Amino acid sequence: MTPRFLLMLVFVGFHCQCRSYTLRSSVSWAVSSSDVGERDLSEEEEVSPALLVDGGGLWKQPYQAKVLGEAVEKPEGSVKPERENAAPLSSRLFSYRMEEVARSSNSRPPPPHQETARTARYISHYSDWGHLATISTQDKIKGLPFGNIFSVSDGPLDNSTGVIYFYVTPMDNTVSDLKSNPYASLTFSEAEGDFCRQMIYDPEDPRCARLTLTGKMVTVGPEELEFAKAAMFTRHPVMQKWPVEHKWFFLKLELIQVWLQDWVGGVSLIPLEDYFKATPF
Repeated sequence: MTPRFLLMLVFVGFHCQCRSYTLRSSVSWAVSSSDVGERDLSEEEEVSPALLVDGGGLWKQPYQAKVLGEAVEKPEGSVKPERENAAPLSSRLFSYRMEEVARSSNSRPPPPHQETARTARYISHYSDWGHLATISTQDKIKGLPFGNIFSVSDGPLDNSTGVIYFYVTPMDNTVSDLKSNPYASLTFSEAEGDFCRQMIYDPEDPRCARLTLTGKMVTVGPEELEFAKAAMFTRHPVMQKWPVEHKWFFLKLELIQVWLQDWVGGVSLIPLEDYFKATPF
């Protein structure tokens, strides 16, 4: 056997052990030479994400599934839920049925942009969450602005007050900031709802209104506590099941300034009297 022939055998053996790769939806995985002949690589496939299963904190084994909804046979040994009729975990992340909660987003279009006070009340009432900015007490950014997202409500859907309520825990960095400096700004965007998407307005387009309410955060007093509960829990029912050991309590924003950008040509500073006299309905 000649050295040249031996070299060819080594080359062939090495080549047979190699695995080729194919790029599918920007993700590459190994494909053996035998697999290439058994399936049509032109078919569109996706890799199903691993799913949490109830009971064991384990992960199901991922397997490939057809995009067009064909039946997929799960690999042997995949983890099964303890109860065959158990709902997927994702549907049990919340402790209430989503369809039982009234939709906060208003189906009616916003008020005309000329009605600035009414527009401000519309946004503050139909927004379920906003961005709260405080002066930070955290060591690395002490004295600098710090923003955080909060679920909010100015009252049940059929009773707008214009007063923004919060349900917070002392464990939150923002609450620590407020103990040092109770003044904050809360910003809403009309992009939260459907209007700007339907009109194809970018969130920074001045026609996609944004509202900033600045004021002092204060604890809700006992005479107002029941209304604060109704305001928050009717709009965010899951809050009632949040762990009591986090010592949740209610805050509200006592307004100093109402700042609105709802059209081209500048912003509006709305007098508090006009803001509270307006109605979002």
